[in-house]
Amino acid sequence: MSPERVPASQLPHHYDGKVTLAVIGGTGLYDLPNLHPVARLTISTPWGFPSGAITIAHTESGFPVAFLARHGPHHDLLPSDVPSRANIAALKSIGVKAIIAFSAVGSLQPEIKPRDFVLPTQVIDRTKGIRPSTFFEKGFVAHAMFGEPFDLQLNKLIRDAVDSNGFLDGFGNDHTPVFHTKEKTNNGEDLTIICMEGPAFSTRAESRLYRSWGGSVINMSVLPEAKLAREAEIAYQMICMSTDYDSWNESEEPVTVETVVGNLKANSTNACKLAAHLIDAIATHPVELGKDLEGTMKFAVSTNPNGVKKELLEKMHFLFPGYWPLQ
Repeated sequence: MSPERVPASQLPHHYDGKVTLAVIGGTGLYDLPNLHPVARLTISTPWGFPSGAITIAHTESGFPVAFLARHGPHHDLLPSDVPSRANIAALKSIGVKAIIAFSAVGSLQPEIKPRDFVLPTQVIDRTKGIRPSTFFEKGFVAHAMFGEPFDLQLNKLIRDAVDSNGFLDGFGNDHTPVFHTKEKTNNGEDLTIICMEGPAFSTRAESRLYRSWGGSVINMSVLPEAKLAREAEIAYQMICMSTDYDSWNESEEPVTVETVVGNLKANSTNACKLAAHLIDAIATHPVELGKDLEGTMKFAVSTNPNGVKKELLEKMHFLFPGYWPLQ
């Protein structure tokens, strides 16, 4: 029998031990109701506080998972206001090695229908430079590799663990949702996510432009989240939940919040189902995710250590204790 779910206000504010896997929830996914919460952490980082408290939950087997709602528990943060540096730094501080991030997206291709899920492999950045996209700053310069914006090992694990057809519930809808992947449904072609600034949705002209670039889906959240996870040496993969056809499809009305919300409940239920399935797969997976990223940023710094300010070293020590000696 499952233990009784403890109210969030009564959960301990500390957790002993490392938590290697985290789930970041997007629009419509604000918790993981099928897991058993055991702690609720408020973590201060050198980049401020994250979007909200981080919930630590256990699977039936006792495997710990961290959960963070990207836009806050009440969804009161605009995409440009999400404290992504604090979110990633806080997860890093509790030992997270891999992140599965969910996000609502608009579809840019007719075969990706509302309520389908997509496992993207590439990113095009259409943000405006408003969002801080690196932990490094003037006086402490480093360059992270980002040719593959999503972790290949985590991508493969998710792809292998989920059937393209038949896994997601259609809830009586005429369309049975498909889980789109590069290898299984896209003939080996990349599935590319466009990240726009928002909060307004695309014009038809913009949407047609993104389609001409080969865009598969569009959202407002994958960046800088994926870049910061790479800098923090955390394996990262986003799973996209299609809610609409953006605005390119002139046979459809331009996307509205009402259209999006109409598909969110179904997507949220499927996201919880998918997350639980993937958590179980990762809990029993013999390969340590993120292992190949360890140490990569230590050797990505261009600035001579003797020229770095002490306060900058102290901030980076939060992420990488022992990488660069504190002076």
